[in-house]
Amino acid sequence: MAHRHSGILAAAALALPLVLFPAFSHAQDDRSLRGRISQLFIFGSGEDPLFLAGTADPNNPAALRAHGTHFVPSAVSANGSLIGFITGAIATSVGNLPIGATSGGSTFRFEAGVPVETSTSAGPIFAERAQTLGRGRSMVGIGRNSFHFSSLRGVPLNDVELIFTHENVTGATFPGCDSISAGDCKKMGIPNLENDIMQFRLNLDLNISVTNLYATYGLTDRLDVGIVVPLVSSHLHGQSFAQIIPFGGPTAAHFFAGTASNPVLSASRDVDGDAFGLGDVAVRSKLNIHESDRSRVALLGEARFATGASDDLLGAGVFSARGVAVISGVIDNFSPHANVGYAFHARTSELPRNDAVIATAGFDDLIAPHVTLAADLVSELQVGRSNLHLPGPVTYDAPFHRVIQPTSIPDQRDDIVNGSFGGKYQLPNGFTFVANVLVPLNRGGVRPNTIYMTSLEFNF
Repeated sequence: MAHRHSGILAAAALALPLVLFPAFSHAQDDRSLRGRISQLFIFGSGEDPLFLAGTADPNNPAALRAHGTHFVPSAVSANGSLIGFITGAIATSVGNLPIGATSGGSTFRFEAGVPVETSTSAGPIFAERAQTLGRGRSMVGIGRNSFHFSSLRGVPLNDVELIFTHENVTGATFPGCDSISAGDCKKMGIPNLENDIMQFRLNLDLNISVTNLYATYGLTDRLDVGIVVPLVSSHLHGQSFAQIIPFGGPTAAHFFAGTASNPVLSASRDVDGDAFGLGDVAVRSKLNIHESDRSRVALLGEARFATGASDDLLGAGVFSARGVAVISGVIDNFSPHANVGYAFHARTSELPRNDAVIATAGFDDLIAPHVTLAADLVSELQVGRSNLHLPGPVTYDAPFHRVIQPTSIPDQRDDIVNGSFGGKYQLPNGFTFVANVLVPLNRGGVRPNTIYMTSLEFNF
């Protein structure tokens, strides 16, 4: 009877993604969480980020109204790149949420129809071991991850500084510019109003909770198949503050409200949003290709499907897959392991994720009856230069030479290196309780200070 139910479980695990995938397709709108982040760059009337409604007031002279669009992304591509980097970095990181190991608890193989235990400990938590569950055996579980994103490449998310610069007006966009300005308008800083800048401070508070429902079934002694179905809850609170810094002159040409002689040079915006739904469903398979008393080797394949709404920060929005070689050793109750592989991430213009090399090493140790200690160094090392590009510095030629850095965020790779430390306690009747903490060890990407995980597994 157990084998019959386990077979049904395996079939359901393979069929569930085919049912779910077509139903979860979302178009971005202003009500989505990514739309809410974009709203932090919009002040006053209008739908364009960095649009100056005060300058563009219909009551103003046409020559003044023209200055209302001099900071918008369509006029200054670097400003658009800066906004796109912020939203893209957050969406990319949310779509790379960690999930636990495929096989926990006791593992077996059958010899002459008799189950023989192949592991002493309950196994690692975020790494993989080479042992498979054993033919006809199953594991089901429910896990909970919760974390608060706190930094972007090491810069606190509650204090991100950006500087938006003015369009470089030329004779093509402003006929007669050279003669009116008495200079070469191709140079940044001519006319003089090009020296105005917009200082911008961003405060983002993003909390994510993930409930993972997962199951693994041993098709044979050497082959496991499994599925992970995440339910994701996202909460966003954001604040922005913008300040126009005029370069000089008795009146202003760039302002959020008021008049040229009595301008309002600052503006702020607050947004809030929540979302809950299905995350990116993962289907996994592990094949044991070598087994001895002291060592084991397996190959793991995993596919994550774009079932989560990326606009609501519930998933990546694109397909991803990874292939991993798993090596495990056995020294009494101590089991070292290493994982090496490659992660493929499909990409779009809005989510330009990089592929990554996977490298994980650690151990699990049965330190007392029913108690396993697990520790790992878990990493994804980016392949190539980051596809999330920051705009370069802006050089002014007039009235004197100077260089402005557009942000305090460093231009660096988004390698992910975490330390994982936790334990498993094997309860009666096939249950296992798992608790773990994942701590960032570097500054790449959008990161939380810690990720806490608890789960309850059942082996049968």
